[in-house]
Amino acid sequence: MDTKLTLKLEHSIIEKAKEYARLHNTSLSGLIENYLQKITNDNEEKGQLTPLVKGLSGIIDLQEGFDYKNDYRDSLVNKYK
Repeated sequence: MDTKLTLKLEHSIIEKAKEYARLHNTSLSGLIENYLQKITNDNEEKGQLTPLVKGLSGIIDLQEGFDYKNDYRDSLVNKYK
């Protein structure tokens, strides 16, 4: 069920947002709804892995106590010598 929401925003921001919405074939209401949906779902989705990350998990077998930060730093030092 749709509910009306009134917002007070600067006129220039509204005009820019309307133009953005027009260029992306949507409405200003649709943009705002999608944005609010995204930011309210982010809290629920934190900690969930994407299929790509799930697929990559466990493919590298590292030795016990491997210091990846040290190794990364060394690779950057070598890259930018």
